[in-house]
Amino acid sequence: MPNLLEVVRNPIAYIAARWTPTQRTLQRASFTALAVSVLIVVTGGAVRLTGSGLGCDTWPKCSSESLVATSEMGVHGAIEFGNRMLTWVLSAAVGWTIVTARAAKPRRRGLTRLAWSQFWLVMANGVIGGVTVLTELNPYTVAGHFLLASALLTVTTLTWLRAREGDEGPRPLVGTPIKRLAWVLAGFTVALLVVGTTVTGSGPHAGDSSDVPRMPIDWESVARLHSALAWVVVALGLAVWLLLRLVDAPAGPRARTRELLLVFVAQGVIGYVQYFTDLPEVLVALHLLGSTLAWVAVLRLLLSVRERGLPPARKADARPTVPGQTAEPESEAVAAGR
Repeated sequence: MPNLLEVVRNPIAYIAARWTPTQRTLQRASFTALAVSVLIVVTGGAVRLTGSGLGCDTWPKCSSESLVATSEMGVHGAIEFGNRMLTWVLSAAVGWTIVTARAAKPRRRGLTRLAWSQFWLVMANGVIGGVTVLTELNPYTVAGHFLLASALLTVTTLTWLRAREGDEGPRPLVGTPIKRLAWVLAGFTVALLVVGTTVTGSGPHAGDSSDVPRMPIDWESVARLHSALAWVVVALGLAVWLLLRLVDAPAGPRARTRELLLVFVAQGVIGYVQYFTDLPEVLVALHLLGSTLAWVAVLRLLLSVRERGLPPARKADARPTVPGQTAEPESEAVAAGR
C-alpha cells in the first residue's frame, strides 16, 4: 500500500525511489521534449503566417466569454487555440523528462537541473505568450516569445545530448583553436537568430489581418544584415570543417560539422528563394524550421569537440563479462554518437 502522504509531498522522489529507467527510456524522453520544442516553434510560426495571432483575443481565456475556441471564432480561433493546447503536450514531454532524469541511477543531478530548467522556460514563455496577445501582437513581445522558445530549444537539446553521455569531467577531442572557433560560430549564430527576429518584426507577416504595428526598422536593410551574418556563419562552419580535416580529428566532430553545413546550405537556399519571391508563407515556415535545426546542429557541434565518457547504464554494459575480454573504448563509443 503506497504511503499517500509521501506521494503527495514529493511524487517525483516517490517514483524515483521505486523505478529506474533504462538508458533508452531516458534518451527517448529527452528527445521527445526536444522534438516538441521544435514543433511548437513551427506551429507558433504557422499561427503568425495564417494571420491567427489574435484568433483568441485574450489570455488565459480564448475570449472574454469562453475558455476555449468556439465556432464563431472561425479557423483563426481554432489555429490559435490549437497552438495553446500544444503547450500542454510540451509540458507533458518536459514532465516525462524530469521524471526519467530524476529516477536515473546513479543520480544525475546536472541532468535533472537541465530538465527542471525546461519546466521554468515553458512557464515563462506561456506568460510572455499571454502578454503578446494582451498587447495585440506587439512586435517586441513577439520577438521575446521566439527568443524564449529558442532558449527552451537550447536546454532541451543540451538535455538530450547530456543524456547520451556520462558525467565524467570533459576531455577535449580537438585543440583549443578549433574549440574557440566553434564558440565564435555559435556566437554569430545567436546574432543571426536575433537579427532574424527583427526581420520578422519589421516584415509583412504581422500575425493578424488587422493593422498590427511593426518595428520601425527598414526591412530591406535588416534583411541584408541577416544575409551577411548568414554568410559569416557559413564561412565559419567551413573553417571548422577544414581545420578538423587538417588535424585528422575524431569522426564525431567531423560528422557534426558536415551535418551543420548541410543545414546551413539548405537554410541559405530557402532564405534567398523566399526573399526573391516576396516571402510566401510556406517558405517562411520552412525557413523557421531550418533555423531551429541549424541551432540544434550548432549545439551538437559544440558538445562533440569534447567527451565525458559513456552514460552510467552504457558503461555498465561495456564492462568485460568474460576474462580477457576488452570493453569498447569510451572515446570511440562517444565519437560514434552512441
